[in-house]
Amino acid sequence: MAGGTHRHGAIIDGINVTPLVDVTLVLLIIFIVTAKIVVAPAVPLDLPQASQSEAVQTIFAVSVSAEGALFVDGVACDDDELAAKARTARSRDRELRAVIQADRAVPHGRVMHVLDELEAAGIARVAFGALRPERPAPTHPSREGGG
Repeated sequence: MAGGTHRHGAIIDGINVTPLVDVTLVLLIIFIVTAKIVVAPAVPLDLPQASQSEAVQTIFAVSVSAEGALFVDGVACDDDELAAKARTARSRDRELRAVIQADRAVPHGRVMHVLDELEAAGIARVAFGALRPERPAPTHPSREGGG
């Protein structure tokens, strides 16, 4: 064998740890690379952070219905009113965050227009509202035949 002479059937009195170190280093590199991937979100969104302090965070809620109608904090408005309300709210709170909730039937261009209006008003922190999909109940195959 390489590295020494061994008689057939003799007791092994040394262990070669080089393969063990090689495998350990490869696993370490794999864990480092995958840890970076797990931490980075797939879609970067600027979501509001939950706080446990007494300060209340102001959210500027914009809803877009399937017909394209705008609602700011539940009150119907048009594009000009949206811009005016956004500027007013931004002047009161420099850390203002907006949440856009658009119906799935709303064209992408309409949502982008709302986003542009908010950006023009100085609101750069925007999140998009969505619902988590409900998981359907698991289906069990019917048992046919004798049992």
